[in-house]
Amino acid sequence: MAPFLSKRDLNFQLFEVLDTAALPQRPRFADHSRDVYEDILNLAYAVAERHFAPHAREADLNEPQVVEGRVRLVPGVAQAIAAFRDAGFFSAHHDEALGGLQLPWVVMQAVQAHFQAANVGTSGYAFLTIGNANLQRVFASPEQQQKYMMPLLEGRWLGTMALSEPHAGSGLADITTTATPRGDGTYSINGTKMWISGGEHELSENIVHLVLARIQGAPAGVKGISLFLVPRYRVQADGSVGENNHVVLAGLNHKMGYRGTTNTLLNFGEGGETIGELVGEPGRGLAQMFHMMNEARIGVGMGAVMLGYAGYLASLEYARDRLQGRAASQKDPSSAPVPIIRHADVRRLLLRQKAFVEGGLALGLYASSLVDDLETGPEEGREDTRLLLDLLTPIVKSWPSKYSQEALSDAIQVMGGAGYTRDFPVEMYYRDNRLNPIHEGTEGIQGNDLLGRKVTQAGGRGLQVLLSRIQADLDASAGLDGLEEIQAALKAAVTQCTQALQTLLAQAGQIGPDLYLANANSALEMLGHTVVGWMWLRQAAVAAQALPGARGDDADFYRGKRHAARFFATHELPRVRAHAELLASIDRTTTDMQEAWF
Repeated sequence: MAPFLSKRDLNFQLFEVLDTAALPQRPRFADHSRDVYEDILNLAYAVAERHFAPHAREADLNEPQVVEGRVRLVPGVAQAIAAFRDAGFFSAHHDEALGGLQLPWVVMQAVQAHFQAANVGTSGYAFLTIGNANLQRVFASPEQQQKYMMPLLEGRWLGTMALSEPHAGSGLADITTTATPRGDGTYSINGTKMWISGGEHELSENIVHLVLARIQGAPAGVKGISLFLVPRYRVQADGSVGENNHVVLAGLNHKMGYRGTTNTLLNFGEGGETIGELVGEPGRGLAQMFHMMNEARIGVGMGAVMLGYAGYLASLEYARDRLQGRAASQKDPSSAPVPIIRHADVRRLLLRQKAFVEGGLALGLYASSLVDDLETGPEEGREDTRLLLDLLTPIVKSWPSKYSQEALSDAIQVMGGAGYTRDFPVEMYYRDNRLNPIHEGTEGIQGNDLLGRKVTQAGGRGLQVLLSRIQADLDASAGLDGLEEIQAALKAAVTQCTQALQTLLAQAGQIGPDLYLANANSALEMLGHTVVGWMWLRQAAVAAQALPGARGDDADFYRGKRHAARFFATHELPRVRAHAELLASIDRTTTDMQEAWF
C-alpha cells in the first residue's frame, strides 16, 4: 500500500511552525500535553491505515447502488465508520461533559487529515456529521441538542447538510422548499434537495438532515430562509428511533470521484408528511448554515491538500524505484539506467508537488489554529483574528483545491503510463480532487466572496492584519541563512498585491460592482499565492534555525523545506505580478465579450 501521509511533516507543522504544544497553557486544554496530542495522532494513523485505506479502491470501483430500495455500500465503509466511532473521534473536540476530549481544533483537523488522505470518500460521512453537530452546538436549543446532537457525537446517527435544489444549485436565494407550521412548534417540510452527500445509507440508526426552507409567508431572497432539523426517522419521546419521516431517496448522482460517499436527490414530504424542527429564529437559516459551510470550506481545502499529498508521496516512491534513462552527460549506452528521480524535469515535477501540498498543509493548519485563537486565545486581538480568518477562508478552500489538482497532474506525469492506470492510486486521487474546486462554492464564488466582502470588511482591517503578520515574519527571519530568495519574492508579491488592490478599490465606486468583480479570480490567485509564499517563509525560517543542530534525516528534512521555499519563490511567486497587473488595469475582456460571439 502506498504511503498516504508524512508523520514527520505533520509534526513539523504542528509543533515547530505552529506552537501547538503550548496550547495546554490555556485553561480549556490544561489536561493536555504534546505527548497526548501525539498519541491521538498515532491512533488516527492506525485507524486510517487499518480501516480506511484498505477499501478506498474497492469503494471507488463499486459505487453505491440502490438495491430493493436501500443503498448498498462496500462492507469496509461501515467497518471504518465503526472504528472511527470506537476511537471517539466524533466528539473528540467537544466538552468533556459531552463525552469529548476538548481537543484543539488544529489537532482535530490534523486528525481528520489522516482519514482524508487514506479514504476521502468514507471520511465524508464522519466529517459531515461532525459539522452538523458543531452547528447544533451553537444554534440548536438544549432540548434539540439532547435529541439530535448527542446521538451524532456518540456516532450512533450520522448527519448531512441539505442546501441546494435542482433548479438553484449555489443560488440559495432561489430555493423553494417550504416549511408549514403544524401548530405544535414543528413544521411540515416539502421540497426537493439535490447534491446531498451522505443523504441516504444504512450506516447508522438515523440520519439528521440540516435543511434550508422557507416558512409560509417569508420574504423572497436569503432573508426568507430558515434552518430546520429533519431526521430520516422520527424521534420518539425517549430518544429512540420511530416511524419513517418520509425523506425519500429519488436517486443517486454518479460522480467522477468521491465515489464512496453517496450523493443524493432527496424528496421531503413524498408519500407522507416530513416533520422538522426550526433551529433558532426564523429567517436566520443561511447565516446559521454558514457556520457549517465556513468550517466545511476549510475542511474541503484540507481534504484537497491530503489528496495531493498522497499523490505526491506515491509518485515520489515510484520515482525512487523506477529505473529509466541516463544523465544527459552519460554517453555510454551500455551504462545502467538510473532512477528517474535523478532527471531534472522529474525533480521539477516533484518539487512543484512538494511546494503545493506542503504549502497547502501549512495554510490549512494555520487557519485551524486561528479557530483555536478565536475561541480560547487572549480576549485582546480576537476581533483581528476573526477578520483574518474570514479573509483567509476563501483562500484556504480554493487554493489547495486548484493547486493540489496541478500537483496530482504532475504526479501522473512523473509516473508516466503507470500514473493513469488503476494499478496505482494517483488517477483515483486526481478524480477525487477534481470535485473540490466545486465543493462548498466554486472558485468564482470564493473570488467574489474574497474581493466583494472579505477584503473590504471592517474597513479593510482583515487585509491590514494579514499584511502586518507577513511583515512581522519577514522581520523575524532577517539574517537567517538561505532565505534570501523567498524573502525577496514575498516582499515583491506583497507590494504588488497592495498596489493592485488600492488601485481597484479607488475606482470601485466609478466602475460599479459588475466590473469590480469581473476579475475576482485574479484577486483570489494573487492573494492565494502570496499567502502560501508566506507559509513557505514560515516553514523555511524554522528549518534554517533548526539546521545547525540537525543531523541525518532531520538535516535532510530541513534542507528540503528550505529548498522547496526557494522553488516556490523562483517558480511560483512571479505569477503574482501578472494577476496584480490584470486586476489593477480594470480589464474588461470578460465583461465586453458578447454571448453571441462564443
